[in-house]
Amino acid sequence: MAGAAAEERRLATVVTSWQQRPVLVVGDAMLDEWRFAESERLCREAPAPVLTLRRRISAAGGAANTAVNVAALGGRAALVAPVGADVAGDELHDCLDRAAVWDRTVSQPGRPTPVKRRMLAGNQILLREDSGGPEDGLDADGVARLLTALHCATEELRAVAAGQPLTLVVCDYGLGALPSAVRAWLVANRDRYGTVALDAHDLADWRGLNPTVVTPSFAEATRLLARAAAGFAHAERGAVPSGDVHLDHLAEADGPSELMVGAAPGGSGERVPGSPHPTSGTPAAEAPSGPTGEPMPGEERVALTGDGLSVTGTGVTVSAAAGAGVDRAVLAESRLPELRAHTGADVVAVTLDTEGAVVGGAEGEPRRSHSTPVPASHAVGAGDAYLAAMTLALAADAGLPTAAQLAQLAATITVADTGTCVCRRQDLLAALGTGPEEGGHPALVGADELAALVDEHRQAGRSVVFTNGCFDVLHPGHVRYLTQARALGDLLIVAVNSDGSVRRLKGPDRPVNPVEDRIALLAALACVDHVVVFEEDSPARLIEAVRPDVYVKGGDYPPEMVPEAPLVRRLGGQVRTLGYVPDRSTSAIIDRIRAHPVTDTVGESRPA
Repeated sequence: MAGAAAEERRLATVVTSWQQRPVLVVGDAMLDEWRFAESERLCREAPAPVLTLRRRISAAGGAANTAVNVAALGGRAALVAPVGADVAGDELHDCLDRAAVWDRTVSQPGRPTPVKRRMLAGNQILLREDSGGPEDGLDADGVARLLTALHCATEELRAVAAGQPLTLVVCDYGLGALPSAVRAWLVANRDRYGTVALDAHDLADWRGLNPTVVTPSFAEATRLLARAAAGFAHAERGAVPSGDVHLDHLAEADGPSELMVGAAPGGSGERVPGSPHPTSGTPAAEAPSGPTGEPMPGEERVALTGDGLSVTGTGVTVSAAAGAGVDRAVLAESRLPELRAHTGADVVAVTLDTEGAVVGGAEGEPRRSHSTPVPASHAVGAGDAYLAAMTLALAADAGLPTAAQLAQLAATITVADTGTCVCRRQDLLAALGTGPEEGGHPALVGADELAALVDEHRQAGRSVVFTNGCFDVLHPGHVRYLTQARALGDLLIVAVNSDGSVRRLKGPDRPVNPVEDRIALLAALACVDHVVVFEEDSPARLIEAVRPDVYVKGGDYPPEMVPEAPLVRRLGGQVRTLGYVPDRSTSAIIDRIRAHPVTDTVGESRPA
């Protein structure tokens, strides 16, 4: 048990070390829309359920969800991607804003934001409607503006990186966000980034990038090997030694972006022309063709047929004479060296859906990780969490076994419910047994112990963000403001005016909520690390004790107008002002409540 605890502490140290790592994410951003409905009857027109919509939620998807996961895990994420000037694009911007991702997306009028709309009943996905795709390409102006955004975002991250090397994550899902000119720019500027992670449906498009890590699904890895075999080993087909694994390539048949791999019902996958059908023995040209789209959810394993392993949906047949025990993990592990050679990557992590992943690098034995099977509706975006954690760990110079372990854990703990998966730093630390409850640092601290607590954080290399306010009626504007403030450093300390201080500042009818309630709500926010109460009208005494690296105030005025600015700068800190959310204020909420009539127990109407 002691050894396990030490291992968890070691992993938690890695999670802490990647705080505020600058990460640029580029690629296909999309919006995930979830529509939850109920069905109690069939319609009269057709044998189809009648659905009553009960709830709708939207989330960042694709490259946008990878950026959200990077930010949620504690990195400093910036996203560069084309986004449509439409309603879906507006929702995607809101998702990025809430997650404290630096939104450096480029508006593309006339090009719709890609959307995946899922309709569910009883947490069962009934259908998915996709809109936006590669047919909606970028024009020359859009490509030029995307290249400008890439350069500017890189320089912006470099300016706040404090000497740390930048990290690049490329998410290419074939939706048109990364045309050849953008790919060429990224390859040409590879040396501007220390760690480069690549997640691409077609890895062959990225020859020359030489990424640090690639994370293909089994289908994507198979497609790359098949194309390599077709391009470089055509003359050797049919001359494979007994027991080796050989790939034959059919015509290109790219599947949908969430391609799963498996055998068709009855074991009929796509086959090499002229090879016998695994069950009927008839030539493939005469046998019914296998499916070309996404296999059914249950088709999660490659089927061992009479002529080898059949993979549907990729245009590939994998033949092997390795025996009945062969499965995807064994096959992926046997091909890791070839995948590294074809991609130029230091590390290859082949993800296997509910079966975990196989990871290998230049040195050491391949590592197999496992995952608990869950419904498909729980696992949407789990690969994004895996990619984000793997990238951050490698950027923090963690060893490959450690990075693989943290990546699998991040993906596993996100799949507890239906929706797009996001792994938060505090959830990952809690899974390692080192959450805030066990760290010895309570959310509420006294002013007299604050200096010692801050010194302990600084010795661990953490930067401190400090802000203050009344926070009387907590509303979305407060949450957004505090989330943005937290993104400016490694921990956020919030100083709250006492009840007496609020009365002096706001008048005798304030605060609405006593300080105990205000503290409880602030401490419950994931973005807030510590809360302290002060009696004075000014937080100057606490600022002197904390000596914050960043002092944050809300407002649209320049930092020079902040009264505390001279003190903060004298102590070596910087001052930032963050704009408020329009139409979100405590006073407006209180006015609305007071203006709304309330009916008392005898039925008479009176003001609230």
